[in-house]
Amino acid sequence: MKFSENWLRSVFDPGLSSDELAQLLTMAGLEVEAREPVAPAFEGVVVARVCAVAAHPQAERLHVCEVDAGAQRARVVCGAPDVRAGMLVPFAPPGTRLPGAAIERATIRGVESSGMLCSARDLGIGEDHSGLLEVSADALPGTDLRAALDLDDAVFTLKLTPNRGDCLSIHGLARELAALSGKTLVFAPQPRAPVVLDEARRIVLEAGAACPRYCGRIVAGVDPRAKTPAWMLRRLQRGGVRPISALVDITNYVMLELGQPLHAFDLGQLAGDIHVRFARDGERLKLLDGREPALRPNHLVIADDARVLALAGVMGGEASAVDDPTTAVFLESAYFDPEAVAEASRGLEIASDAAHRFERGVDFMLADRAIERATELMLAICGGRAGPLSEGRGSLPSRPGVDLRPDRVRRVLGVDLGTDAMADILGRLGIVVERAGEALRATAPSFRFDLAIEMDLIEEIARVHGYEHIPASLPAGRAAMLPVPEQTRSIEAVKQAFARRDFFEVVTFSFVAEELEADFAEQRDPVALANPIASQMSVMRSTLLGSLVECVRFNVARKQERVRLFEAAACFGRAGSAFREVQRIAGICYGAVLPEQWGQAGRPVDFFDLKGDLEAVLGAHLPSFMPARHRAFHPGQTARVLLGGRAVGWLGTLHPRLLQKYELAAACVAFELDLDTIRARELARYRTVARFPPVRRDVALVVDHAVAAGELRSTILGCGGVRIADAWLFDVYRGKGVPEGRKSLAFRVLLQDTEKTLTDAEVDEVVARLLEVLKQKHGATLRS
Repeated sequence: MKFSENWLRSVFDPGLSSDELAQLLTMAGLEVEAREPVAPAFEGVVVARVCAVAAHPQAERLHVCEVDAGAQRARVVCGAPDVRAGMLVPFAPPGTRLPGAAIERATIRGVESSGMLCSARDLGIGEDHSGLLEVSADALPGTDLRAALDLDDAVFTLKLTPNRGDCLSIHGLARELAALSGKTLVFAPQPRAPVVLDEARRIVLEAGAACPRYCGRIVAGVDPRAKTPAWMLRRLQRGGVRPISALVDITNYVMLELGQPLHAFDLGQLAGDIHVRFARDGERLKLLDGREPALRPNHLVIADDARVLALAGVMGGEASAVDDPTTAVFLESAYFDPEAVAEASRGLEIASDAAHRFERGVDFMLADRAIERATELMLAICGGRAGPLSEGRGSLPSRPGVDLRPDRVRRVLGVDLGTDAMADILGRLGIVVERAGEALRATAPSFRFDLAIEMDLIEEIARVHGYEHIPASLPAGRAAMLPVPEQTRSIEAVKQAFARRDFFEVVTFSFVAEELEADFAEQRDPVALANPIASQMSVMRSTLLGSLVECVRFNVARKQERVRLFEAAACFGRAGSAFREVQRIAGICYGAVLPEQWGQAGRPVDFFDLKGDLEAVLGAHLPSFMPARHRAFHPGQTARVLLGGRAVGWLGTLHPRLLQKYELAAACVAFELDLDTIRARELARYRTVARFPPVRRDVALVVDHAVAAGELRSTILGCGGVRIADAWLFDVYRGKGVPEGRKSLAFRVLLQDTEKTLTDAEVDEVVARLLEVLKQKHGATLRS
């Protein structure tokens, strides 16, 4: 929100400097994002009247002007094309320093010029250099320009949190400043406009709680071509509002002043009563910005007996807008429920100053005061005759009392505040406070929608008391050591394990594009967001793979040749009619398996490199890998990751189709695992250390191509009892001596007994039994 500092001080001056004012607002939670002077520093420029204009005798595009600057008259050579006799303009006499220039007497084409007539750009208050800056007719020649145009002002920009809609106005800020400074502020009562017309429109409320109050008034005989006063234009522009016409400017001015959005309808375009209702199927409305959205039954609208007139609390319709032929208006001032306005504003992606305020909550007791203020300004500026105030009223929002325990305030804030001091602070904020035994019972005012529980009141006490006045003392408490379950690894431990394998952790959004889900997720029905923050973040991700691929693409586009990333985060999906959330960890590798070095030749990372990383991280879990198919992975390089026979994730090389789509020149290998499952671990058990030497036997087995080495190893370890200590593959052979369609897998088998040294006969017996089992289960034969 932007506002003029001088306008605020005209309503309430806290007696602080500009810097102190900014500090006070920021420390109270109303962050001052920027503070800019409306004009650069210059002095000596005055208002002057152009008395006469003559052509320059030596130049076609120059004029010789006689100007009256109050205490002096001067001749000025001016090149502005719009200069004319009678206009009031800024005059910089000799000796004046303007931004970037010093004004001196000069002879221009043989004519002496005693000063300069200025444009907005000359003064540094605008970019317009097409003509002179014309000053309003109520200024007197010789008046200091800074005073005439109120240039000793600053524009504050506040970064308000969504709960402080009550501060989106000058009166709201003045009320807040009075509470913070401890001074008294009483707004003068708004005088009632004289009613000289009998004409009125009946208000029909048909939307229940979406609009429990609607005020309207007819003002006839207005001058649509009336000029908006210069003081109002300045305040509007410094408040970030573009002036349009006097009738529209008045409604915007009251919105900035009081915080109540208003709307003016062209009375000649209305038919019958005013209805506040929800839209009907098939209704459309052409808005003031030219858009014509299809309305849905959850959109609150303003209508007459014939058609829809406006999108309530958001924007008016083009057909009923005021314009040059308008001579009578119907003023609207209402309270619309924040959710009802947000439903239309966000659903149709229409932003407006009115919607911004209504979505945050507008004082439901302000509607009549605002319409009276607008009527007062309209009669003074545009003329006209006012009719009676029409009002439709239902059940207004309730303000239930909230119990506040002083002891809890002291405990939360760590400040020994008295109960009376708490009551005083709340009272200064407009909160009605009553004693209820040891507690205080607080009732929020109509303009505060964010005071619903005890903690809200404690926050208000902290704000007004001053965060800087709360001592920075450490809490005293006994630190108890928390139990660390041995059967579960912490998430941090899992992350550290991947970091030790040369992976870098990333954190990405849980919102992704629907296209990513289509490419990488197993399910086809992702959870869609009702109000996505961007079109490429429209669904909740059910897999981390898409986010990691996007990270790889981002890094590759910035000339990174080797990328190893992982992420541990939540994924979301559907479970029937409900939703489910699971924790997963995923990783991806791109480029070389090792950084470039002299000790080893470079080669691209492959499926087995990442498989080895998983085996190292999972450690004692002894994962197994089963060939499978996944839509995101290469059909021949995809595996299901199993722990104890239970599927816990996927491992594979990215599908060539996706490599091409995401502009990746080299292969990508990725995995995704269920995080909670891989965190589980068995308790360590004591096993006797063997005191006797092991015996090694190498067996070369001939099996079908489809038989996996991992299956053979599992069988070997499982059939020898305690005597087979380990087994690992050391050779794979296909070719001469091995039948077509089969392969030779050579395993090194380690046999050991903890109680004695194994004899050759015992070893041969174990090996013979092993070969028999392998033949029965896998069709394996011993290679000759």
